[in-house]
Amino acid sequence: MATAVRMDEETKSKLEELQAEIKLRTGRKATQQEILGRLVDSAIESRTEFIDSFRDGTEALSADEIDRFDSGTISSGVETDEDEIDEILYG
Repeated sequence: MATAVRMDEETKSKLEELQAEIKLRTGRKATQQEILGRLVDSAIESRTEFIDSFRDGTEALSADEIDRFDSGTISSGVETDEDEIDEILYG
């Protein structure tokens, strides 16, 4: 079952341009529905990257960057509970 998708003129134009380029390079005509389906599949395959593209400003840290950050932390061996933290911070 097909469902209509609304898009602005610029996006529609880019989709048509992509459709024409597919035809030119492959000799095969692809429908806009087929192109959108493959774009969604591609976004699903790289879901994290795609979702991160919607973030404003600061980019999320990569797994390697998180590992480097974590490697710089140390444990003093002393456990601190919430009450002690509250006492230290708020007196």
